[in-house]
Amino acid sequence: MDSLPQQRPILALVIRLGAAFVLSVMLVFVKLLGESGVNLAEILFWRQVVTIPVLGLFFWGSGKIYLFKTERIAVHRRRAIFGLIGMFLNFGGVLLLPLAEATTLGFTSAIWAVILSALILHEDVGKYRWAAVLLGFAGVLVIAQPGGGELPLIGALVSLSAAFMIALISIQIRDLSKTEHPLTTVFYFSAFSTPVLALALPFVAQSHTLYEWLLLGGLALFGILGQFLLTAALRLGAVSSVIVMDYSSLIWATLFGWLVFGALPPVATWVGAPLIVAAGVIIAWREHRLSRAIPSPTNAE
Repeated sequence: MDSLPQQRPILALVIRLGAAFVLSVMLVFVKLLGESGVNLAEILFWRQVVTIPVLGLFFWGSGKIYLFKTERIAVHRRRAIFGLIGMFLNFGGVLLLPLAEATTLGFTSAIWAVILSALILHEDVGKYRWAAVLLGFAGVLVIAQPGGGELPLIGALVSLSAAFMIALISIQIRDLSKTEHPLTTVFYFSAFSTPVLALALPFVAQSHTLYEWLLLGGLALFGILGQFLLTAALRLGAVSSVIVMDYSSLIWATLFGWLVFGALPPVATWVGAPLIVAAGVIIAWREHRLSRAIPSPTNAE
């Protein structure tokens, strides 16, 4: 692996803010494509296929061909399976829900990560993070209002499932990062998932207008740019610090939802979203504190 670059926390925060904006624009393309009748499998294919040649050229042009090498191909394959499921659910949630609501429910990935860390990694999770979990799920109940809200229940379940998968994938990536360069993980995700999506194309592909091709091109461009920005931010700053910037995507999702789709969140979302965001901030703050503390039996919360 490359030697670790010098940490530049302020620049990392700015880059992560840029990533949140870029990925919010990407989701606008996803929703517009869905409204144009493009099948979800084809949307995912064009999102993924561009990554392979772009990263391949980057590895070759920068003299980093060695990044293709891996001794954990089976782990990459498993990560790709989970990642593909997660992308289906994530994009599916965007197609089923308004942008702001889909984005807000996606923030619950931090909450699921705490639960999975306790169950799978057997990490000690103290009162602060468990309290954040309860706060976050209270926000979910406020937004979804099971049985009587304005939000489609199936859409809420899909978005929550997507957030769960993102948390599960984060554990896999945490393990891969011990031996693999971040861009190697991104490359093999696309390399394994693209052929699977290509198998579905004969059944779902259709002819496209120039408008739809422009949307697909924008989707691919902003998707790969967002991935590069996410990777750069994590190389320059600590995860627990930069991840808080992801919540800025709610601003963009609300703005784009209003300007592009003419939809503003209902009162329930304005009340529940701060609860979910607060839960995520508490979790990030606590993990940041723990990462700086001297390991001892008393700092496991």
